[in-house]
Amino acid sequence: MVKQYLHPGIFGSAEDPVIQSLLDSDFYKFTMWQLLHEFPRFGAAQVAYRFANRTKKVRLAEIVPIERLREELDHTRTLRFTKDELLYLQRREANGKPMFSDSFISSRLEPFQLPEYHLEKGNDGQFLLEFPATWDTGINWETIALETMQELYTRQRMAGLSRFEQDTIYATGIVRLAEKIRTLKQFVEILIIEFGSRRRAARVWQAFVTAMMASELGAQLRGTSNTRLAMDLDLLPMGTNAHELQMVMAAIMSRLDDDRQLVESSRTLLGIWQVLYGDALSIALPDTFGSKGFFEKVFTPDYAAAWKGTRHDSGDPIAYGEYVINFYNRLGIDPTTKTIIFSDGLDLPTILKINEHFRDRINYSFGWGTNLTNDLGLDTLSIVIKAAEVNGISTVKLSDNPAKAMGKPEDIARYKRAFGYDDSNPYRECIV
Repeated sequence: MVKQYLHPGIFGSAEDPVIQSLLDSDFYKFTMWQLLHEFPRFGAAQVAYRFANRTKKVRLAEIVPIERLREELDHTRTLRFTKDELLYLQRREANGKPMFSDSFISSRLEPFQLPEYHLEKGNDGQFLLEFPATWDTGINWETIALETMQELYTRQRMAGLSRFEQDTIYATGIVRLAEKIRTLKQFVEILIIEFGSRRRAARVWQAFVTAMMASELGAQLRGTSNTRLAMDLDLLPMGTNAHELQMVMAAIMSRLDDDRQLVESSRTLLGIWQVLYGDALSIALPDTFGSKGFFEKVFTPDYAAAWKGTRHDSGDPIAYGEYVINFYNRLGIDPTTKTIIFSDGLDLPTILKINEHFRDRINYSFGWGTNLTNDLGLDTLSIVIKAAEVNGISTVKLSDNPAKAMGKPEDIARYKRAFGYDDSNPYRECIV
């Protein structure tokens, strides 16, 4: 364990494990997980999750000791869901009925243990970290492993500093949080969802930030994506599904020679999700294979009318919002009855800009992540864990930023062709 002084206001006890609960994860992991339980042929797919550090200048494996990382991951594999945690999930409701079935809780969650992992150092100063498992057992590693990696990195950055220097960092975080809260109080129409688990500075710091936001902002804080924090702070756990769901389902459901099946897999997934969760979780994530293709080929008029809205997670937020408003108008749907959740790289100026631009034109809220729970004046990492392969087939993610395309070049080209992806203008027909 790290023996140097570590600021208790950020970390609590330096001897504590990073992860202390399997509920310390994004809520949408549980909603997606239940879908896999209800459709066992999907859950049985062999999925390989892989870690990547996009901040290449940080040679992470030369900063975080591999034995510390292994110790934390091994500890997390000893955790089980407690009775209180299972009861908490059992009491969640959607559309006036239990969100999670008794079968899911008793047969999947109650005996659950995180599966094995593979960890080694690469030649490039980065970790080679993989989680090969059936989809319904490996799905919950992602958020937990990212939380672990980020906190160990933060601890190593802090450990070499004096108490005064660590006090200064803590004070910086307090001042920046206070400024966010002070500003948001002036704009009561701005609604925030705390989305900061994956790249938080530390578990204790995220809990402090979320508690202060709840105390000071009241109803302006709609909830948190962290399930354990929602339980501890009596907040609404919030989340629907992630890119992972569309990526893996496309690889499972489509033949390599049939572009139409790629599009059909996304449309079929919407139908499955709607039957399982109804209106309660009807926020679509359009940008997995490009938002333009989603709105033109997947999100039919019936779905557009029935679903509450969409989440923006890449590309220009203003252009996206304008596109969505025009999309609803073309279908004769009043945009003010629909919602956008903005969640891509938000900071306070961006939130204020979006609020000013779309006020009274469409409903919106902000899923605020890294800049909320890791704003201490320290450099932050861009780290991800993605489902890279399914039954030996590579997955693809395009997003609305062409530079972020993920997958083999020939697969990326196929998905772009199937979904009509436009590298030069992801929001065609958008009028700003």
